[in-house]
Amino acid sequence: MAILEIKHLSKYFGGVIAVEGFDLLLEKGRIEAIIGPNGAGKTTIFNLITGIYPPSEGEIFMNEHKLTGLQTYKISSLGISRTFQNIRLFPDNTVIDNVSTACHQQANYGILEGFIYSPRRIREEKEIRKHSLRLLEIAGLADRAQENARNLPYGHQRRLEIARALALNPKLLLLDEPAAGMNPEESRQLMVLIRDIKKEFNLTVLLIEHHMEVVMELSDYITVIDFGKTIAKGTPQEVQSNQKVIEAYLGIGE
Repeated sequence: MAILEIKHLSKYFGGVIAVEGFDLLLEKGRIEAIIGPNGAGKTTIFNLITGIYPPSEGEIFMNEHKLTGLQTYKISSLGISRTFQNIRLFPDNTVIDNVSTACHQQANYGILEGFIYSPRRIREEKEIRKHSLRLLEIAGLADRAQENARNLPYGHQRRLEIARALALNPKLLLLDEPAAGMNPEESRQLMVLIRDIKKEFNLTVLLIEHHMEVVMELSDYITVIDFGKTIAKGTPQEVQSNQKVIEAYLGIGE
């Protein structure tokens, strides 16, 4: 069963073609990757999926719900959450507050209760705190819950972004270069985390990544794009043996 279907997606910025004729059929429960050089259109695809950009052409569906034309918050409410290439934490807030802020989008108390501490608000605030701490435990950050986010090492900030994305209870998690800037040990720990959260939360994962070890180790299927166009699709083994990919992306000559 497909959780995400993209049909003939294109995005033009004036005369610049960012994405052209992109198709994707993402099956539920898989980890898939989109790879390509800088400027290939990968993050633009994520921005189109999440409603940050409207497509110039094409359609996007999640569980048969048409996403094209929906506002970002409505797309999020259907079960899509993401991280960003450039870390977007609240740096002067604590680690746990970064997560609980996202959890508040799931709160059930009304606007008026936001100004008073009603019994329902007190109860939900406790549950939000408890859930936030659990997410931090999964991300390996529970012992740093009260520190400001800016004080975390870079790799831990990446983990915090993932924990915050999980706070929205997604069905589909989009990870934009989650291993960027990480050393080999941090990358290995990240792969363990992604596998763990996929299993724990029954997630489907779509990731953009330049770190080929992470891509080949994690992905069930890979789509390769260049200048907004798809040049290869397949399993990691098939992509590794594709001559265009070998020459353009894996840096291996004939």
